[in-house]
Amino acid sequence: MGAGYRRGVSVLLFDLFGVIARTQSPASLAEIEGLGEAPAAEFWAAYWELRQPYDRGEETGPEYFQTVGRRLGRTYSAQRLRELVDADVRSWSAVDDQMVDFVRRLAAGGHRLGLLSNIPLEHADDFERRQPWLEVFEVRAFSCRIRHAKPEPGAYTWCLHALGVAAEEVLFIDDREPNVAAARSLGLRGHLFTSLSCLREVARSATEDIGGATGR
Repeated sequence: MGAGYRRGVSVLLFDLFGVIARTQSPASLAEIEGLGEAPAAEFWAAYWELRQPYDRGEETGPEYFQTVGRRLGRTYSAQRLRELVDADVRSWSAVDDQMVDFVRRLAAGGHRLGLLSNIPLEHADDFERRQPWLEVFEVRAFSCRIRHAKPEPGAYTWCLHALGVAAEEVLFIDDREPNVAAARSLGLRGHLFTSLSCLREVARSATEDIGGATGR
């Protein structure tokens, strides 16, 4: 979709996980599965199906994993709950250095940037402690703080209000099609992230003068 946008975009609104931050590695998945003490398929079904309230900040990490445990017919000790939370935070903590450099270059070039992420409180606090480059984002819409999680419409409208822009002025970048589709339904421009090279072209086309900020 790189050729379709020539003018009008004033903000690039990024997803975090799967775009700038990396998704869970096989080793981290195995660690969490072991702590969960349940068959992998059942554990991950519960993990994802019950995640939205945690992402919205309605539950703490221990409360979320206790809910997961109940779904699985298990009661985790307080120590095991803390181990699960810590392992979960670690599993989402790696970043893509090339993407970090890309957003830094965009910010240095004068482009307005926002971040919209489904992220629980423990994860958000950890990222802010360890990743000073988050400061390049004018708005950081973490689901646990805005109490809306993608693809809920409120997540996108919260960002538009915070940024003070119309929907058509925003290019939203996410690696999940349902999230991009939800953004488009509200009038935002959307790009399904697959690679940095593709994103560079889309960003260059979507903004009036991305110039050297997108450099190859």
